[in-house]
Amino acid sequence: MSHDDDRKDRRRKNVMGSYNYYKMFGCFNRKFKISELGPPRDVIDVFNLYSMGESEMPPDKFLRFLIDFQGEEGTTIDDVERIMDRVLNLSLSHMTRYVFTVNDFFHYLLNDEINGPIKTQVHHDMNAPLQHYFIYTGHNSYLTGNQLSSDSSEVPIIKALQRGVRGIELDLWPNNAKDGIHVLHGRTLTTPVTLHKCLKSIKEHAFVKSPYPVIITLEDHLTPTLQAKVAEMVTSTFGDMLYFPKESDKDEFPSPDALKHHVILSTKPPKEYLRSKNVGKERSSVDKEDKDSSDDELEDHKVSTSTSQPLSEFLGIDYEDDDDDIEDEKYGHLKGLEYKHLIAIHASKPKNGTRKALRDEHRKAKRLSLSEQALQRAANLYGVDIVRFTQKYILRVFPKGTRVTSTNFRPLTAWMHGAQMVAFNMQGYGRSLWMMHGMYRSNGACGYVRKPDFLLNKGPNGEVFDPKAALPVKKTLKVKVYMGDGWRLDFSQTHFDAFSPPDFYTKIYMAGVPADVAKKRTKVIGDDWTPVWNEEFTFSLRVPELALLEIVVQEYSVDKDDFAGQTCLPVSELRPGIRVVPLHNKKGEKFKSVKLLMRFLFV
Repeated sequence: MSHDDDRKDRRRKNVMGSYNYYKMFGCFNRKFKISELGPPRDVIDVFNLYSMGESEMPPDKFLRFLIDFQGEEGTTIDDVERIMDRVLNLSLSHMTRYVFTVNDFFHYLLNDEINGPIKTQVHHDMNAPLQHYFIYTGHNSYLTGNQLSSDSSEVPIIKALQRGVRGIELDLWPNNAKDGIHVLHGRTLTTPVTLHKCLKSIKEHAFVKSPYPVIITLEDHLTPTLQAKVAEMVTSTFGDMLYFPKESDKDEFPSPDALKHHVILSTKPPKEYLRSKNVGKERSSVDKEDKDSSDDELEDHKVSTSTSQPLSEFLGIDYEDDDDDIEDEKYGHLKGLEYKHLIAIHASKPKNGTRKALRDEHRKAKRLSLSEQALQRAANLYGVDIVRFTQKYILRVFPKGTRVTSTNFRPLTAWMHGAQMVAFNMQGYGRSLWMMHGMYRSNGACGYVRKPDFLLNKGPNGEVFDPKAALPVKKTLKVKVYMGDGWRLDFSQTHFDAFSPPDFYTKIYMAGVPADVAKKRTKVIGDDWTPVWNEEFTFSLRVPELALLEIVVQEYSVDKDDFAGQTCLPVSELRPGIRVVPLHNKKGEKFKSVKLLMRFLFV
């Protein structure tokens, strides 16, 4: 018998005995009655309503429930029979009688594969230009841990692609012999991984989760000779998968649909490196006012100062897309030519101020990179310029250099201004990363989410959306938390408390524009593995298109509450009605059994 089977068998025995037993002081048992897992009152009432008071619900009445109560228009009687067959595990013989009892109906509601909280198919228009989409983007995608001393590896790249990330960042540096290429976080103690390993891993895993294009952003610190070597490696590795830019791309980006199963390169063209010799020696200071106030984003400033430069200097410098001195310049034009022609999305940094860069009218498609601090300053001073820029070009926002422990920033400001590539450290965890996971559960988790119309439209006089404008309430969402289950299957009996069953409560956050932010919580249900709350909360939303519903379950403790599961759901994708909500661990991995039963209602 496997460990999981043994655990389930022990749980069955506990249920049969109807009690949990906990040892106190190693000498006597405490006995706790096990709650029966049964449908809450609302579920019974809905069943009775649609079964017309009968003890069984036939397919036609179940169909009416799906259409009227769950909002699943377009469902057919054939769909209903497939669902009922799956729940009842019946054969497809003509003798099969499709009917639900109230317990069958309850089991259907708890099946997340057919009654999950959000849409699971790609349903956005995928034929608009690339800049019309938010793109699931990683930062320093090769790092396994912190930004100063962790290993570089292809493994986090593979994990990111398997999650659906579409933007992979590689930092390219010469090896010690100056004849090869390493991927690592430069000027730190991070160990390198070869570019060949990274490219090979991208090729093998690029489209396992999504068919839409993977964008490789290169932070290039190479000589023209090594840039030519990159061009050779990229073309030989990807072959027909590599997208070669077309003349028309200078005016507008292609669509995600047109770029399906393609890999796209984005970096600065070589000529920009040649023109910016010694720019890499410039230093920018981190704003004193830009302190991180997030509870999950505490910075570790006590890192070893044995890097190749003083830590104080490192923390004050932002190396993203930095330029280095270029050797071998007399060969630059010839050797950089092939490399340049592979770059489909030309990247740049604001060299003469952010506002000027945002207002520059280039006649070719481009990508601009800003740090989180630069984005915040620009948003405070000239947010409308950012929105106008992102209607035509791509804006990438990356974490500030002081996030040495690989934490992340809140992404909502960037999204509210239309920034397509909000680059995150995917190897950590915390509320900011949970928000990122939640946003990209949208649109079938394909890694591309079409931006709301208000970020794309222009008025009759060319005016665009003003992120600072006061907005009226657009939608009201009611969220009811019925109950939770599954912890007894996924955790040991003493995981949360050695002497009694857990005391669970649920916190519900609304993340979004500042006016939409809210926080609610249920009461604590003591000593129960299957807590029943039956509590409803109301959220008024001004920008529901960007709102995220964060759900966190914790186990109450006198000292420090224990984490018991989380998920984050895009409000725009919520399916109304009674839904089961699977929970995830801190890293965003789905638990096997832990789930909540909830109801979502838009009014």
